[in-house]
Formats: sequence, C-alpha cells, structure tokens
Amino acid sequence: MTWTLHTLTHLYKPSLVRQILRKTPRFRSLATLAPRPYTFHIAASWAGKAEDRRIRKVPFPPDTPIGAWRDKMLSRPKSVYNHDAGEDFFFIQEMRSQSGVSFGIADGVGGWTDSGVDPSLFSQALMYHAHRYSRNAWAGEPEIDPTMDYEEREQIEGWEMTPYECLDLAYGGVLRERFVQAGSSTACIISLNGSSGVLRSANLGDSGFSIFRGSTILYRQPSQTHFFNCPKQLTKLPPNSGRRFPRACVDSPSEASTHQTKLRDGDIIIAYTDGLSDNVFSDEMATICLLASRAGGSEDVRVQAIADRMVDYARLCMESKDRVSPFEREAARQGMFFRGGKPDDVTVIVALVKETI
Repeated sequence: MTWTLHTLTHLYKPSLVRQILRKTPRFRSLATLAPRPYTFHIAASWAGKAEDRRIRKVPFPPDTPIGAWRDKMLSRPKSVYNHDAGEDFFFIQEMRSQSGVSFGIADGVGGWTDSGVDPSLFSQALMYHAHRYSRNAWAGEPEIDPTMDYEEREQIEGWEMTPYECLDLAYGGVLRERFVQAGSSTACIISLNGSSGVLRSANLGDSGFSIFRGSTILYRQPSQTHFFNCPKQLTKLPPNSGRRFPRACVDSPSEASTHQTKLRDGDIIIAYTDGLSDNVFSDEMATICLLASRAGGSEDVRVQAIADRMVDYARLCMESKDRVSPFEREAARQGMFFRGGKPDDVTVIVALVKETI
C-alpha cells in the first residue's frame, strides 16, 4: 500500500500522524505539516489619532531590523484608511512547527511626550521582541519522539513559552535596545495552541481582550491601573540623564494578570488597546462580531471585517459628545466629569477558532 500524507490524516489522529512521519525518512520533513485539531484565522486593524505636530519624532530607520519589521506589519491589508498606528503597535506570529499562534498589542504611554520622548518607539520595540521570541517557541510542550536519534531530536526541540514569559523576555529586549532611550507601554500577549485549543494570556495595564461565543461574552480581561486613567505599565527610564521622573510608573512583568481557558469552534477573541475599550461597550463588540459573521465570506474575510468595523466604530464613537462612552461612565464612578468619546489610537486583533478534526 502506498502511504500519503492525505491517507495518514484520514486514518490516524494528528498527533500520531506526526509521530509516523518523523519515523519515516521519506516523510520526515512533512511532520510539522500534519493537520492540528485547531486552526486560527487572524486579522488586525488600526488607526492612529491626529498627530501632534509639536512632537518631534525620530522613528526606527527602515533599514534596521525593527524598522523593517514595523513597515511589514503596517503593510497588512485592511480597509480602514489610516496607515499609522500612532503610539500603539501589535504583532502576529505563527509559533514553532505550526504549534499555534501568538499575538499581542501594546499602547505606548503618551505622557512621555512632555519629556520629548516618542512613546511609539517603546511599544514597537516591545512587540518586535515579542514576535522574535514567539517564532522560535512552542505554544505547548515540544512534540519530541524519544525513539529519534540525537540529531533528529535536535531539529525538533525548542521550548514551550507562555505569554508571561514572552512578555518578560520582550521587556528585557527593550531595556537593551539603544534606540529606545525611555518610554513605557501597556501590553497584552496571547497564545493559541493548535493541538489543545487552549488560550493563554498575560496582560499588564488597560489594554486587554475579550472572548465571544455567539452572542455571549465569555470572558473580559479586567484592566490593571494605579488609579483612574493611569494604567500599570512597563517602563524604561533615561540612562544617566540626571533627570528625575517622579510621575513615572515602573511596573514589572511579574505583575501581569494571566488567564487560561479552552476554546471551542467558532469562538472569537478580540485583543485591543484602550482606544477601543474606552469607547465601545462589550455588548456592542458582540453585536459587531455577529453582524460581520452573518455577512458571509471566508473565515479570513470575516475576521478582517470584524477588525475593520471595530476600528471604524471606535473612531466614530470618539468623535461623539452626545453618546455615553465607557470612559465617561468610569470617570463618573470616580467622581470626575467627562463627556462623550475619548480620542485615542486604536488597535484591534481578531482571532476566529476553527476545529478541523
């Protein structure tokens, strides 16, 4: 009998197919191509707020690793007419051997502009290093056949990396980045495991994510703040500057909130900066997901439509002073007056879960 990848995937479970392929020299290179029980369709959309011309920005040069990667991320297709992400940034990265996908968002803290610091450099560098570590790591335990010889195992072995570990490593990368002299950012990093369907997350600050199952809001990440409108944040202070920053918040990745849950077919994960959550209520997000899903099209078309509609609706809400916003409601709880939407950068990543086996 002639064995093909198509035949194997119909006869055996995906985990067993990968073991068979690794033991067969002819098919060993196909081991990581065997289907996994879960696939994820990912899309992103973003829009920066109106730029303050008084702030002098010196971006990462396009011929540097971070600059080239930034431009590649910003070239992703979307329908929202706004190329710049402002002080926000994001990453989407397939993990080692197609074991899953990792993605995240970061929101540079705008208060640094008063000190002549471009907040976007910190968030871009943080997401760059998160992407760099994610691409070489497994979403779960490395899939190693103990019967393989050392050379074969060496090609497969890597390390399992949680979103918390990714956040910690990425922050270390920013601290070593010479081009980033100072700054701070919130961050939310999520990994989705293609073998188990497990979502894991690490969140620091007031960026976050929500999980929707049909019209139900399954989970919403709580914000982490020091006080109203002052989120927890990763910070880099200027080296040997002689200046003091008494208002700077210096938080640690160890303070990140972590979450883990098992996903199902059809679940939708929305990761966002506070440009969305300060202007759009959770039930409105759920409605956008339902309407975009009913519009038809492929999974990739639907998730992009959700991401674009989220950003468009958030920008519409920002401009309204007649509509009560989540930010206005929270300000009232704190005894403060604020009316309408809150202008800000907004970045959204949408992931749709599909069970393939």
